[in-house]
Amino acid sequence: MTIPFPVRIQAAVVRGAYALPEGLRRAIAGAPVVRDGQVLSLDAQLILKLQRLSKAALVLPAGVGSSREAMEHARYLVGGATIQPVAVRSVGIPQEYGELAATLYTPGGLAAGSGLLVYLHGGGWVVGSRASHDHVVRFLAQRAQVRVLSVEYRRAPEHAFPAAADDALAAFDFAYAKAADLGADPERIAIGGDSAGGNLAAVTAQAAVRRGGPAPVFQLLLYPAVDASVRRPSRDLFADGFFLTSADMDWFLDRYAPAPADRTDPRLSPLLAADLSGLPPTYVGTAGFDPLRDEGEAYAEALKAAGVTVRLSRQPDLIHGYASYLGIGRRFREATAEAAEALRQALGAA
Repeated sequence: MTIPFPVRIQAAVVRGAYALPEGLRRAIAGAPVVRDGQVLSLDAQLILKLQRLSKAALVLPAGVGSSREAMEHARYLVGGATIQPVAVRSVGIPQEYGELAATLYTPGGLAAGSGLLVYLHGGGWVVGSRASHDHVVRFLAQRAQVRVLSVEYRRAPEHAFPAAADDALAAFDFAYAKAADLGADPERIAIGGDSAGGNLAAVTAQAAVRRGGPAPVFQLLLYPAVDASVRRPSRDLFADGFFLTSADMDWFLDRYAPAPADRTDPRLSPLLAADLSGLPPTYVGTAGFDPLRDEGEAYAEALKAAGVTVRLSRQPDLIHGYASYLGIGRRFREATAEAAEALRQALGAA
């Protein structure tokens, strides 16, 4: 993708702001933000201030197309330099409707027979892509020393619920069946994603376990959406001003699952599944200043209650989407590195 000149200028401004001494960064960001007993990190507060000054938003008034374009450009602002050495190759997953596109990421020097993560990008089932999450996937692949298959699942509103969930399960099945071709060990395949991708990962794990047969050996769920049926306290505590807004969540859901009856379907709200037993070990990462925080943590507790091995890690000073901000400050990278280490340990890298 050619980077538009205005995006280059914005990226330079962001880099310059984060290169300033701490005192100047604090002066720009403003007084510390405290809410629900948590203090927002300066790294998060500064990017939020810069976003407000530039009038940036996750969901743009012009609609789906402009919101998708903004998401694609965002990685050039906050994603950092391309992580190397990581080899990439395109992969086609045959489907009845044609071909599901994916990209295989392989860290330099990684031997065949490694663990593999099937990764599903965030973006409310409407925006986001393999390209917008390229830096996230590269980071996880290199830090965890695993191959990653990043999937271009069908997005709403062109393809409403449950198209994305169907594609996610198909991608896992393909990864298992073609593990040797992908250079992976079929017995060490994990499923993961962020936000809406975390939702799809949780749904995929449930579907695979319930049907019997091949299933993921680990779940990596970063600030996942897991219950579209109710509003928990964090939805109102952080409804506005912390990147993902309550209004954004409504906008996404109205496009992905416009039928009210679908909001309680476990394929959209995996927290509502009748039986959570037998699911694989899980890492759930949540952000303290995130409207999705409480439902992600409720899912972690429900998994524990069902006997699933769970590591719940709240990053109390961060915002939704923290894995996408790898190129600025330190806190975002620290939090994502923790998730990558959990993946490395789960898939048994040396």
